[in-house]
Amino acid sequence: MKGVKKENLPSKICIMCHRPFAWRKKWEKNWNEVKYCSDRCRNKKLEDRDYAFRK
Repeated sequence: MKGVKKENLPSKICIMCHRPFAWRKKWEKNWNEVKYCSDRCRNKKLEDRDYAFRK
């Protein structure tokens, strides 16, 4: 993705917060597997699963 303007980067929708997020260099090798926009959303998924398990 070298030389690509920010507005032309690929984007996805976070499955937790439903907000769009753009490609980042740190996701270069696993962009297809990225589902969450942040650690906060990823951790929220784990909290929701743990809560459901305890019920």
